[in-house]
Amino acid sequence: MKRILAIAIAASALLLSGCSQVGAAATVGDTKITQAQVQSTVDSILAARVGVDTSQMQLETGEALTRGQLRFFVLTELLQATAKDLKISVSKAEIDTRRASIIEQVGGAASLPTALVGAGIAKDNLDRYIEAISLSDKIGQAVTATGVAQADIGTAVQKLIVDKAAKLGVTINPRYGKWDATVADVVATDPASSAVTPSTK
Repeated sequence: MKRILAIAIAASALLLSGCSQVGAAATVGDTKITQAQVQSTVDSILAARVGVDTSQMQLETGEALTRGQLRFFVLTELLQATAKDLKISVSKAEIDTRRASIIEQVGGAASLPTALVGAGIAKDNLDRYIEAISLSDKIGQAVTATGVAQADIGTAVQKLIVDKAAKLGVTINPRYGKWDATVADVVATDPASSAVTPSTK
């Protein structure tokens, strides 16, 4: 009887965690970010480091790397949802133009792989990353148009993201960390660990 009770309690805890969906690394509203999606990105980043001189780079590894990639997916979803509310979008042409600019800035296509390694961005996620920063820029412009001071734009945009996260509901699989609703970020479960691996996104 005790064994059955223990199993029932464990099952309840799993349901209450908000990640009862099999394979979910996180959920943002009705959108599920799978563990396979996160792991595939991590594997891609680690594979890209092979053959690249990373001696002068400060690269995330282990749990910090995995958590950072999950953070990327979660915040991208929140940016897209926030932008949708503001009727803001980024076209493929805008993404293509910005990608070309980035390639030029890093010294050409041949230098892009090394630049992506240094930035911790998987090659397949480059367009998604460009869309995210473009949406962030446009949201910032929309905030500026309402009269918010230049120095307060970052705080204002973050508040919009925090509010959207609260409205949609964000859950994080405990194996990756926990959701800090006050700043809309995925952080280490252990406070001491989060101090060692601070958020850089």
